[in-house]
Amino acid sequence: MDVRLARFAPEITGDPKRSMFRIYRDIRFSKDKSPYKTHAACWFYHRDADRRVGSEAEGGGAGFYVHVQPGASFVGAGIWMPPRPMLDRLRDAIAEKWKAFDRMVRDAAFKRRFGGLSDEAVLKRMPRGFPETHPAAAWLKYQSFTAGRALGDGRVTSARLPALLETDFARLLPLVRWLNGALGLRTAQRR
Repeated sequence: MDVRLARFAPEITGDPKRSMFRIYRDIRFSKDKSPYKTHAACWFYHRDADRRVGSEAEGGGAGFYVHVQPGASFVGAGIWMPPRPMLDRLRDAIAEKWKAFDRMVRDAAFKRRFGGLSDEAVLKRMPRGFPETHPAAAWLKYQSFTAGRALGDGRVTSARLPALLETDFARLLPLVRWLNGALGLRTAQRR
C-alpha cells in the first residue's frame, strides 16, 4: 500500500513496524479478559508527524486508517480526537479559512461516498474564544475531523482491496492535506 500512496500522496507513509496497531488488549480494567483484539488496524501517517493517534499524539497529524473486522470493516481518514493544542490550531484554521473547509466537506461526491464528516464527537456549545454567530460554527464544535465508510467482508477479502483503498484514499486526500496544512505539515511532490 505504501508504494501506491507514494504515487499520489508522497508525504503519507506507512511501514509494517509502525503502521500496524498492536493485537493485544489492555485488560487491566476490563471485565472481558480476552487478551487479543478481534480486529486488525493500520494507520498511514504524514512522514514528518508522530505516528501516534488520539489524545496522546502531540506531534501527530492527519492520515489514513484501515480497520479489518468481520462484519465491521471500514476505511477512514482525518485526525481523531487530537490533543488540545492541535485541536485549537485546527479550529483557528477553520475559523480563518472556513469557506474552503466548508466547500471541501460539503462536496456532493465526498458526502455521497463518505457521508460527510463523522459527528461522533461534537460539542453542544461553541468552544471558548469563538462567537456563536461565526459562519463556521457547525465545524468549530467538532472535536475530531474524520470521514470514512464501511467495507463489506466481500470487499475486504477480495484481491481488489488495494485498488479500492487507493481510490478511497485519493478521494479523502483533500481532507487529509487540509488538516495537515493547518498543523504546519507540508505536502510533498516526491518521497
